[in-house]
Amino acid sequence: MKTSQFALDSRVRKVTSSIPFSIFVVLVVMCVALSIVNPTFITVNNLQSVTRAFSYIAIMAIGELLVILTGGIDLSIGSMVGLGGLLSAYLIVNAELPVLVAVLAAILACTAFGVINGFLITRVNLPPFIATLGIMSIARSVCYIITKGYPILRLPKSFLYIGQGYVGPIPFPVILMVVVGVGASVSLRKTVTGRRIFALGGNEEATRFSGINTNRIKMLVYILSATLAGFAGVILTSRMGSAQSSVGISYELDGIAAVIIGGTSMSGGEGSVIGTIIGAAIMGIIKNALVLLQVDPYWQQLIIGLVIILAVSIDQIRKMNTRVTLEKAKIT
Repeated sequence: MKTSQFALDSRVRKVTSSIPFSIFVVLVVMCVALSIVNPTFITVNNLQSVTRAFSYIAIMAIGELLVILTGGIDLSIGSMVGLGGLLSAYLIVNAELPVLVAVLAAILACTAFGVINGFLITRVNLPPFIATLGIMSIARSVCYIITKGYPILRLPKSFLYIGQGYVGPIPFPVILMVVVGVGASVSLRKTVTGRRIFALGGNEEATRFSGINTNRIKMLVYILSATLAGFAGVILTSRMGSAQSSVGISYELDGIAAVIIGGTSMSGGEGSVIGTIIGAAIMGIIKNALVLLQVDPYWQQLIIGLVIILAVSIDQIRKMNTRVTLEKAKIT
């Protein structure tokens, strides 16, 4: 009995001392504070709107998480969001393809860009920042070429359901986010490939010397990042009810911010899916709070930028403290 109680207490301490739990506490405090300042926040309609709004950000951020866990960065996810949504709408309205076929084709197109990202990084040896920055510009240009700047309208209801539908009181995008989140979390924690992703970010040289094909892992994460961003773009376009060539601009910042706020280390090897989802929720609540508090829209990006800097600074301070603690332990 005592042994089982000790094991339970140990698990509880492990959970409560984890980074995702700390971030979750911050999320709860934010929700309580905002509910007091503006009771509109706690209404069902507003909560549904908030969760729907950050669900596609979370899906996109999960793909970015995989890349950052390996020590890389993907700046093209904003353009993938735009391309995924725009191409699916174009194929439905202009090519008259069935919704499912159009959506799959659009996501596969984004996957192809992920392959290009991976090839440039693993075979041409371009730094991830440069490779994905170039693809970001190319994919965005493709969006403008397809539409020539004009919006795509008259999307069918079956497509609109993806971003606007409900299953009971739960927005359908939230269910999609949960499915993607559970799948990614299980894959990272329970599969060999998931453990290799963490190992690659922790120490690439040691991972390579252990016989693991690091280029294959890098290729995989950039493909998944582009694929999930394209999927997020489909959800966003469905939610908006029309496709715009400018959709997704600067979304790479939201995705990276969600990952970093969620406790993932920028140097790789440390992070979690649940933390990333909570990070996306915090981003969504901050944006909602700025609207409810009637903050000037021109100030909103400034505030979000400060949040990103604060999150990265906390990560660096935490790492420095960890190194100091380890050094003291070695001395003693």
